[in-house]
Amino acid sequence: MAMKIRLARGGSKKRPFYRIVAADSRMPRDGRYIEKLGTYNPLLPKDSEERVKMNMERVQYWLGEGAQPTDRISRMLEAAGVLEKKERANPKKGEPGKKAQERAEEKAAKAAAAAEAPAEEAPAEEAPAEEAAAE
Repeated sequence: MAMKIRLARGGSKKRPFYRIVAADSRMPRDGRYIEKLGTYNPLLPKDSEERVKMNMERVQYWLGEGAQPTDRISRMLEAAGVLEKKERANPKKGEPGKKAQERAEEKAAKAAAAAEAPAEEAPAEEAPAEEAAAE
């Protein structure tokens, strides 16, 4: 049986509340589960101890039995220190969108043009100063 440790949603509309459960991966998200392992309330502040509650002994048991945590649960377990942190490769996360890249290119082109214009005018301004010094 393919076991997962995952979130099962409860709560009312726009007021989510999740149970952390050990369930067969073939069961529906909010359907039958084998054991409730904890709760997760995303509406509480991030530094609140009540936000994520887990029975760590039972979580360790299910991990030992071969249950696979979902990505969100594995992040919670990493924060709790149960699992070691994984390297997550998301190369597009830091890249700006197309429009932002176009705006940056236009801004760079304007800055380059502005930098060239004073450089051309600067020698012309120096020439009269040299003539005045010669007199």
